Order: sequence, then structure tokens, then C-alpha cells
Amino acid sequence: MSTAAGTGTLLRFMLWQERRSLPWWLLGAGLLLGFQSVGSQDLYDTPEKLAALRQTMTGNTAVLAMSGPERLLGTIGGEVVFEVFAFLAIVIGLMNMFLVGRHTRTDEETGRGELIRSTRVGRRAPLVSALWLAVLADLAVALVLFAVAAGTGLPLGGSVVLAAAGAGVGIAFAGLTAVAVQVFENPRSVYGAVGVAIGVAFVLRAAGDVGNPFWSWLSPIGWGQRTYPYTGDRWWPLALPVVLGAVLVWAALALLERRDFGDGLLPYRQGRATASWALGSPLGLAWRLQRGSIIGWTAGLLVLGVAYGSFTDSIRDYVADNPEIADFLPGGAADVVNSYLALVILFCALLASASAVAGAMRARHEETSGRAEPVLATKVSRWSWLGGHVIVALIGGTLALAAAGLGHGLAYGIAISDPGQLARLTGVALVHLPAVWLVVAIAVLAIGWIPRAAGVVAWTVVGYCGVIAVFAESFHLPDWSRQASPFVHVPNAPLDAVTAAPLVVVSGLAAAVLMAGFLGLTRRDFGY
Repeated sequence: MSTAAGTGTLLRFMLWQERRSLPWWLLGAGLLLGFQSVGSQDLYDTPEKLAALRQTMTGNTAVLAMSGPERLLGTIGGEVVFEVFAFLAIVIGLMNMFLVGRHTRTDEETGRGELIRSTRVGRRAPLVSALWLAVLADLAVALVLFAVAAGTGLPLGGSVVLAAAGAGVGIAFAGLTAVAVQVFENPRSVYGAVGVAIGVAFVLRAAGDVGNPFWSWLSPIGWGQRTYPYTGDRWWPLALPVVLGAVLVWAALALLERRDFGDGLLPYRQGRATASWALGSPLGLAWRLQRGSIIGWTAGLLVLGVAYGSFTDSIRDYVADNPEIADFLPGGAADVVNSYLALVILFCALLASASAVAGAMRARHEETSGRAEPVLATKVSRWSWLGGHVIVALIGGTLALAAAGLGHGLAYGIAISDPGQLARLTGVALVHLPAVWLVVAIAVLAIGWIPRAAGVVAWTVVGYCGVIAVFAESFHLPDWSRQASPFVHVPNAPLDAVTAAPLVVVSGLAAAVLMAGFLGLTRRDFGY
């Protein structure tokens, strides 16, 4: 039997498995590009406005580090790519990471891979099928990007180059994930390694854009940007991710032959003979399970806060050169600095709520995987088991939010030589904490009463809050739709005065919703 026998059948099965999740990745990429394209074309609808933007942007190192090479600012289409491509690349890279990892390493860890291998399936078939799935997903992303770019009025030629560049980034990270699957023994290590690689690619690209361009040529994200859609339409950089992807796939297949099924080339290190005292409680176990993601989210938001904070001192000049930007700031042009800080800190608070929801949903994952049952077979109650996960999730969200404020204060304080901004902006960020807690409480409520739909409910709430925060003013959404977001009910600091009443009310509501979620868990069957 061929080592790749059954690839076609497995690929069709994987496509069926991804029928619900893959469209969301495609929708997210399309919306990200679409909103940026429409917004940029509305704001910079004359050559004079685009020239003023170019003059402002090229003088700010932080903006170039967050976005891309200044050459892209030569046309309106290039400006769209400048603003959005790096973030599109991260989304596409994560999509490929999860697609390949879920259908290879995760299947081996859960036992599904062994069941599949017991049929007439070759040794290489699961990996090859997962890679073909990633290629088809990248082609679908390319079609979506082309349709959105061309549909919003950008030139067809540049839209084709942009679409191909996005697919190229995906192919590179799909190959990298295939190698990581062979090296590491569990999905968390695979995702951690590839996630770090995506972060390194972003940093290398940023270093090349603000300094020596050599560094950008070490990054798949940099390769995509240096196709220069709409400003140069260069095709030859697209050969780089294709070649890299081919080399990585070859390496992954070679490494596959050198490891045992279910193992990685780097085995688990030997653990302690006896468990740490910290693992003697549900809280300690929850912390052990979530500490990696908490550290990652906290570090990421700290870096994001530094990036946003470094631009704060330039925001007055930026808005003066581009007055239309004031329409997107919650306080308009009257108080530009505080309006900008209120907007970007709110954005960081939304990300902090996403990190906390991910932590809370870990309880549901432990339940459905069967790992929670041995814990509950001891003297541990359902309340203490869920409480451990929820407490750690709330602590993680708090740390992530505080890190974002700390990053803002650090960068802005250095820029204006005011160390007091460190404590001030950390406090400003923590004003949003009750709203973050309420979002987590809604996720816990869903876990308690409608567990099978808990994930959909929790992430829909996070997405809804994001839409309200970013687009409510621009799209003139009705007031009732805004009131449904918890973030509307806490002060929009530092633009608004901070009073205790709304913070206490939202915190009390979060506590009540959490209690209802815990009660739901005690009244339903466990594991369903």
C-alpha cells in the first residue's frame, strides 16, 4: 500500500470537518480588508490628502514598524496594503497553523489519528491531506481577498498580486507547522512554536521597514509586502514562500519517517517524581493548564501597548494633517490625545476580554475531552473545579489589560518625559476591567446552561463588543444596539471622568451572571 494511500478520502473528510470553522476565517480576512479599503478610500479621496498622509506616516518610526514599507504609500491601494497586510498575514498564518495542527498532531493526541490509521490509509496520508487542506484554504483566501479588493474599487492587477501574496504567506506557515508537528509531541507546543515564529516574522518585517531592509527579506510577511501591490506589482518575491513551503514539506515528510506515531522528535522531558503542592487544588491545576496562554497574551498586549503608546505624542500632528481622522475618535478633534488613548485602550480591553474568554472556555474543553472526570472523581466539587478555571481566566484578563496600559504609559511617558504616565494609563486601562469580567461571566453562563453552544455564544459576545466599539459611530447603529455592549457602560477613560457607580454596577452584574453560570453547571449532566 502506498504511503499516501487514502489522501483524497481524508481530504474530503477534513473539508467536511472544517465546513463551519473555515468560512469564519475567510469572512474575517475579507472583512478586515474590506473595512480598511472602504475607510481609506473615503478618507484619502484626493492626491493631496494621500500626499499629506505619506508625509506624516514616513516620519513616524512606530507607524512604519506596525504597518509596512513606506513605498506602499504611493497610491491609495498601496495605502490599504500598508495599513492592513501585516495583520492579514497574521490571520492567514494562524489559520494555516490551526488547520494543519488540528488534523495531524491533535488527532494523534486524542486517538482519532490511530483510528484513522487502522483503515487503509498510508503513513503519510494524514499529513499530506492536511497540507492539501491548507493549500485549498489559502486559495480560498486569495479569492476572497481579490473579490473584496476589486469589489471595493481597487485596481484589478494589484488585487491579484495582493491575493497571491496573502496565499504565499499561508503556504509558508503551513509548511512550518508541518515540521513543528513532527518535532513536538503535543498541540500546545506546536501552536506555541509556530505562534512564536509568526511573531518573529512580524518583528523582522518591522525591523526591515524602519532600518536595514535585509531583515524584511527573512520574513514571509516581508516577502508578501515587498510584492508592492498597487505600487509596483512585483511577482518574483512570491517564489520565496513557494520554495520555502516546498522545502519545509519535504523536511516534514522526511522527519515523519523518523518518529513513532504519537510521539515527537523532541519527547517530553521527565517530570518530577511527585507533583508540586500547587497542583493539589483545582486552582493550581487551572493555573498550570493556562499559564502559557496567559503569559503569551500578557506579553502580546504589553508590546501592542508600547506600539500604540509610541504614536500618542504624534497624534496631534497626524490629525492636523488628516482632519477626517477625528471623526473616528470618540471625542473628535476637541481632545485628540485623550480621544486616541480612549480608542486604543478600548481596543486592548477587547483583546483582554478575548484572552479571558479563552481561559474560561478551557473548562469546557477539559470537560468534553474527558480530563475533568478524573478530577471530579475525587473530593473536588463542580463549583471548585469550574471556579479554579474562572479565577485563573479573570486573573489572566486582568494581567493582560494591565500590561496593555503599562505599555501605553511606558512608551508615552518616555516620549514626553513624564514617568507619571505609567501609573496613569495603567489605571485608565483597568477602568475597563468590570466590562471584561462581565464578558467572561456571559461565557460561564453559557457553559453552565447551554454547554454545547457555549463557544459560539462566548465568541459572538466578544465579536459583538468589537463591532460596537469600532463601527457603531461610523455606521450610525441604533442606540439600543450599543447598550448591549458591556464596554458602553463603563467610563471611556481618559476621555470621560471616572466615577465609581458604573464600575460597581457592572461588577455586581458580572458577579450575578457568574453565580447563575455556576448554578447551571450543578443542574445539568456533566460531559455533554
